[in-house]
Amino acid sequence: MTTLTELVTEYDRATNYTRELWHDLTPAEVMWRESDEASAIGWHLGHQAAVAHYMVRNLTAAEPSPDPELDDLMDSATAERDRGDLPDLARIGDYRDAVAERVRFRIGNIDSGNVGAPAQLRIIAKTLMTAVVNHEYQHSKWIGEVRADVHNKDLPPIPVSDALTEIDGYLVVGG
Repeated sequence: MTTLTELVTEYDRATNYTRELWHDLTPAEVMWRESDEASAIGWHLGHQAAVAHYMVRNLTAAEPSPDPELDDLMDSATAERDRGDLPDLARIGDYRDAVAERVRFRIGNIDSGNVGAPAQLRIIAKTLMTAVVNHEYQHSKWIGEVRADVHNKDLPPIPVSDALTEIDGYLVVGG
């Protein structure tokens, strides 16, 4: 069974891989959309963080958002045609960093037992972290495809970990 500490390590591995996929792209490449019915890499970057924030907020602690405006824009319930007016990359990166810090903080509190119902929350946190890591890799696959196929950029090395498996072309933890 994977521990919470190991899952946080996998989360960091996944978010670092995503960073490698976009950090050397130009703003135009990150904001490129095939059509109004497609999402830019920038939207996926914000969406990954938004989902992590929603899960922590709704499953473990009533956590305020680091950027409520981005929560709405990066929600998958927002129609693709309405996902085009993205903020600059610094704001998206800051949002990702703030969410990741809060994920680590909340999961750390749960792991140390510094919460009400620590045994119950530990079970929820393991499921939450597994889903957050797998969601990060799900969108990283699309980001990587656009990076390689549209922008003709090499992909960074695929993350390697004993906890990772490839299923249907996607990296997953807990498979």
